[in-house]
Amino acid sequence: MFLHNDVIEYLDPPGHLVRILWIDAGHCLAYTFALRCANATPRSTPLHVLVADVSTRRARLLLTDPCRAPRADAPSGKHLQLQMKAWAAVSALHRDVPQVYLPRSRAALLSTYASAHGISVATLMRYLRRYWERGQTIDALLPDYANSGARGKTRIASAGVKRGRPRNAATSGASAGTNTDPALRALFVAAAAHFAATHPRFSRPGAYRQMLHDHFADCAPGAVPSYGQFNYWLARDGVDHTH
Repeated sequence: MFLHNDVIEYLDPPGHLVRILWIDAGHCLAYTFALRCANATPRSTPLHVLVADVSTRRARLLLTDPCRAPRADAPSGKHLQLQMKAWAAVSALHRDVPQVYLPRSRAALLSTYASAHGISVATLMRYLRRYWERGQTIDALLPDYANSGARGKTRIASAGVKRGRPRNAATSGASAGTNTDPALRALFVAAAAHFAATHPRFSRPGAYRQMLHDHFADCAPGAVPSYGQFNYWLARDGVDHTH
């Protein structure tokens, strides 16, 4: 009945929204996240409880996501750097799912990552909340101030449809491209060609972001190819749309 990333609206209290972050393989347990709640953290909920809530009309499953981050035009270099920094952290922290949803395990993961990368635990938690709040996509991690004004303006998002999934997607580093299969390499080439054909100026980061939106919008971070992987294989395959 439910899918990863679904949003449920409760009638009591009115307007209470929760996002389903993750459902276990046996469809017994879900982790949910209260939306529009500044200090929310993931909570475990038996899936049958959510089903009962909707079945008895205490709640309803929304057809559109009111909190999903809108699709963004290619951001400036600084904004893209900040976004990719946040994406690297979120991807790494989500390698241990559902551990990242558990308070003690999450605290340990945050502490380890903070020490290794020189990022405060508070900043990492802000990244996670933004990611969970705004639809668990890379666009969710674009800094707020990049979403206003002319440059970096946003457009209304269309519902993401996962049309491709890497068999062995890596989460960081150019060397991770060694695990890329032929189908994923073909997708990289096609994504670069599509971006070049639809934009007056080619940008590999822009092509990468477009590919994630078009093909990996509903994938968990661990199933999404990294920018390093994308960049590495375009170079190996001689793809150059800069001329």
